[in-house]
Amino acid sequence: MSPHTVPRSIRDRVDRDRFLRWSRDYGVYVGVALIVLFNLAFTPNFLSLENFRTQAVQVAPVLIVALGMALVIATGGIDLSVGSVMALSAAMISLYLGYGPIVAVLIAVVVGATAGAVNGVLVSFAGIQAIIATLAMMIGGRGVALVLLPQLDGIRNPGLRSLGSGSFLGVPYLVWIAALLVVLVAFLVRRTVFGRRLVAIGGNRRAAELSGLPVRRVLLGVYALCGALAAVAGALVTARLQAADPNSVGVLIELSAITAVVVGGTPLTGGRVRIAGTVAGAVLMQLLVATLIKHDLPPSWTQMAQTAVIIAAVYLARDRGRT
Repeated sequence: MSPHTVPRSIRDRVDRDRFLRWSRDYGVYVGVALIVLFNLAFTPNFLSLENFRTQAVQVAPVLIVALGMALVIATGGIDLSVGSVMALSAAMISLYLGYGPIVAVLIAVVVGATAGAVNGVLVSFAGIQAIIATLAMMIGGRGVALVLLPQLDGIRNPGLRSLGSGSFLGVPYLVWIAALLVVLVAFLVRRTVFGRRLVAIGGNRRAAELSGLPVRRVLLGVYALCGALAAVAGALVTARLQAADPNSVGVLIELSAITAVVVGGTPLTGGRVRIAGTVAGAVLMQLLVATLIKHDLPPSWTQMAQTAVIIAAVYLARDRGRT
């Protein structure tokens, strides 16, 4: 059939679907480019090394949490407890810092992975919906952190303080750690059996079960990994702030992480994960907030701008799934 004989309505719908798919997959990069161009034109000192350093340090913890969130969302789940896991991580570091910063951070990561594993057990073995299971951990986890550390505790350990403020080759340690984790998670998704299995589970869990995949074990591992990454982010935030404060560490970071993942092109329905898109999504949201702040706009504008970006990203993903 000649293209000219295809009804115009069908051609228009095909073109629209292509545009929506392209926007979902590459719109985040266009958004980053537009914000960068705007700042180049209207924001003083945007190209300064100090500004780049500040933006990179601020986005690093969100990006690390978003990496774990991307894996969970790829399975068709969600994890609302990452902020509370960060608070638990801060409490563990304060409690065990006397044994040295390395031991304290390792204990924090183990506790974070354990909290994530509890989420995984509730979701995969108990059959509780992910949003309910992780909501319970979000509430209970921060409560436990506040019991362990009721108030802010200043960090005096030079090793941990160096982790938060030091650099290598002019690049902060926080940024190096975030970049390394991006590479490792990308390798996990693209080059390992575990990565292929988690994507398959998100695409069709029932089919994955019928084909003999260890669905429960994979889900358990995904949630545990998400918890471990959140704990790493909590440790880095604690080191950067030079204080452990379960009241404030990780508050609402789950929303920032979910936004970065969805804006980056990973559908909430699962079955696909875009690590590069998640990185770009985290950078986009960080630049958006920083730009509005630098131009003295009130916090309400920042919230509305973030909301608009989230709605647009979710709409594109939803429409893609229906067509």
